[in-house]
Amino acid sequence: MSRLSHFIAPTHSSHQSDPSSPAWGYLSSWCDELRLQNYSKHTITTYQTALIQFFNFLESDNYLGGDPLACRRQDLTRFFSTRLEEEKIKPISAKLSLSAIRIFYQFLIKQGVIAVNPTTGYKIKSAPRKLPTVADELLIKQLLDQKTPEDTAKACLWIRDKAMFELMYSSGLRLSELAGLNMGDVNFDIGIVRVLGKGNKTRQVPVGKKAMIALQDYLPHRNLWQKKNCKALFISERHGTRLSTRAIQLRLKVCATMAGIELNMYPHLLRHCFASHVLSSSGDLRAIQEMLGHQNISTTQIYTHVDFGALTKVYDHAHPRAYRTKNNHG
Repeated sequence: MSRLSHFIAPTHSSHQSDPSSPAWGYLSSWCDELRLQNYSKHTITTYQTALIQFFNFLESDNYLGGDPLACRRQDLTRFFSTRLEEEKIKPISAKLSLSAIRIFYQFLIKQGVIAVNPTTGYKIKSAPRKLPTVADELLIKQLLDQKTPEDTAKACLWIRDKAMFELMYSSGLRLSELAGLNMGDVNFDIGIVRVLGKGNKTRQVPVGKKAMIALQDYLPHRNLWQKKNCKALFISERHGTRLSTRAIQLRLKVCATMAGIELNMYPHLLRHCFASHVLSSSGDLRAIQEMLGHQNISTTQIYTHVDFGALTKVYDHAHPRAYRTKNNHG
């Protein structure tokens, strides 16, 4: 199993994993199966790493001969106790590892290797869910309406960056979704962007007027920079090829600094702001769920807790018994 060997993570023991044991062969076959099911490379690598860490733990502990195929519920408890209490990983990371382990054992059942999934009914206690950080509308305005640099090269970069960040804020895009956009994904006639989201699911999202103007201002520069046959919407001024997610992250930090913003700005913050600001104005949670591409409404509901001040104002103005004054004691 040489193609897995470079992924093998160190364990708390000096015991060396035995990649010739049957479990490693099934792990390799499982990864091949995930590729056939069109799982992303990132997801496959994440799942693979989680299983390798689990295998290494069992083998270094030498419990039941260290055989992952003989895993029991007690093994899961010891593994996750070690990871959470000693290695201090976050519960969300532990849940991701458990999900990978569960899917792997489901695969083994289908293959007739084992009869019972040891993860059935096993749960990891959730940590209190953090509310997303949201910048107010004035701060977003400070970022997007900043003055264009006088230097020509910097001005061209800002025109592209403004288009990216206007679009993220206008349509609530994830960083990976923005980076993956192609020219044909934007309908300039009706102001719609087609987005390829999680699970390879496509959705169409409205694009606001200011974002459309910013995109149209950017296109002449893009056409000068692009290499032949490059379909990407947002491209590097140096290479003429698709901008990486890392490059977009760095450009947002640069632009925030240029605007005199001290808050830590990161791309997903613009998505949070989109959701919170639109919800505050419209109250339409279902529409926001569709635009964000959330599969479950519970994921979107977290934004109902963000702007409690705005919610209080709505209540004060709308409820017949809620009108309050400074001298009101009831």
